[in-house]
Amino acid sequence: MPEGPMLEVRAVATFYGAIQALHGVDLDVAHGEIVTLIGANGAGKSTLLMTICGSPRARAGTIRLEGQDITRLPTHEIVLRGVAQVPEGRRIFPRMKASTRTCRWAPSSPIRPHFQKDLDRVFEMFPRLPSGASSVGGTLSGGEQQMLAIGRALMSRPRLLLLDEPSLGLAPLIVRQIFEAIGRIAHEEKVTIFLVEQNAFHALRLADRGYVLVNGRVRLSGTGRELLANPEIRAAYLEGGTNERFRHAHVGLAG
Repeated sequence: MPEGPMLEVRAVATFYGAIQALHGVDLDVAHGEIVTLIGANGAGKSTLLMTICGSPRARAGTIRLEGQDITRLPTHEIVLRGVAQVPEGRRIFPRMKASTRTCRWAPSSPIRPHFQKDLDRVFEMFPRLPSGASSVGGTLSGGEQQMLAIGRALMSRPRLLLLDEPSLGLAPLIVRQIFEAIGRIAHEEKVTIFLVEQNAFHALRLADRGYVLVNGRVRLSGTGRELLANPEIRAAYLEGGTNERFRHAHVGLAG
């Protein structure tokens, strides 16, 4: 396995106009890991994923992919270096056929020789996903749309997959299926995964390590098992507590 982390985020600050969303964020994702980032609504989780992908750009700090600085690269160059993002809310085209939408994500020439093999693998991984000519994105269920969004990202053969709230709005059975698929992608496809998720129980059970983001700052880190056992995490996320309780908590950095 290559030396050094797959992803390094160092002292990253991101702004929306005059409003600062991220305050000196530091974290690592090692090759082959599943790392999760949890936090309340508005904590900056999605902003961090978008900053890694170059939009918005970090105003301060550095982001490195396999040791190479990608902080100032345009998004399309970051994608060509092996990063794929599944955005919050899926963002599929409702009138496009499911099979076509999955294909269109990966037009670059290095992928074309393996195109059909990769497409077959996506439909094997997600047997619920209809591949028929009449199946368009807007007719799919929420779970099928999420599967389509993940399959679309996999068609680019990423080495690092960024997942933003993959369980959002899904029924419990579908949530379990989605998290099982994420585990297979990591362990069978050998894809490193950085997962943003509000469903802390499923995310931390799956993750090798996790971070907690509070008001744009990393406040806690540890293994998935350590964070699951942490009383503050349990009170805020796992035992009926509200996100707001943890949003303003003053917790130290562990790890």
